[in-house]
Amino acid sequence: MRRNFSYKHLYYFWVVAREGGVSRAAARLGMAIQTVSAQVRELERELGYALLKPAGRGLALTEAGIAAMHQADRIFQLGEQLPAIVRDAAEPVSIRLAVGISDGLPKLAVRRLLQPVLDTENLRLLCHEDEFDDLLGELALHRLDVVLADRPAPPNPNLKLYSHELGSSAVAWYAPEPLVASARRGFPQSLARVPVLLPTPHASVRPKIDLWFERNEVVPRITGEFEDSALLATFGAAGFGVFPAAELIHDKLTSRYDVKRIGTCEGVDECFYAIGTEKKVAHPMVHQILQAHRQN
Repeated sequence: MRRNFSYKHLYYFWVVAREGGVSRAAARLGMAIQTVSAQVRELERELGYALLKPAGRGLALTEAGIAAMHQADRIFQLGEQLPAIVRDAAEPVSIRLAVGISDGLPKLAVRRLLQPVLDTENLRLLCHEDEFDDLLGELALHRLDVVLADRPAPPNPNLKLYSHELGSSAVAWYAPEPLVASARRGFPQSLARVPVLLPTPHASVRPKIDLWFERNEVVPRITGEFEDSALLATFGAAGFGVFPAAELIHDKLTSRYDVKRIGTCEGVDECFYAIGTEKKVAHPMVHQILQAHRQN
């Protein structure tokens, strides 16, 4: 590489490649098109290879451009992390807790599960929501300290994961005011007449609810299924249907969404787990969460 290699030129090329054209890159950078184009040509001159080639109305990367883009991604992604790294070094030492939140877990329950550590001084809480299997992969790579989920980790010889039960909650049915009277009349058979919203089968509680319907000989009038529990409650509160929820979050659910409890989903419990990579939990915050829930 020549000594006059410029990271400024590399940055302009990176933006052009990401935006798919010089004009869009210039608009993003707030610069003239001619200036951006000249900077990219200068980088190509410095490296000795063409990095971009025409492709329809835009531009595409050459083989050399692909290699340059790969390195530029690494360089500027590291650069984007620099302010946070400097801030963390300058500020008081914080306790970092990276938590994976399974998409099947009731969102209103997450704060309750994490409550034992939320008052910790200098706590830096990082929450990442994703599908259960993806979170387990991130946990195995030590990118997360713990995963909160509605099910234990399945046996897997390639992933040494340990599931710690945090507790469980009975499930009840809730309805917005316009549906309360009709849902309570003849419950649970009323659920064959009123609109019903349910979690999708990816939630561990769904098979239990389906079995509950069978035991009560009720064919529900299902009008919606949701992966996200907060979205389920939002649509339910808007009058789209009666829906199940863990009674653990009863107070927050009724106050935030202005819904009323219709009746119990007898025999159906929703369970909560903390999943880690060590049988003996080492992270102090995870250990504190487990201890608090065991005592309760």
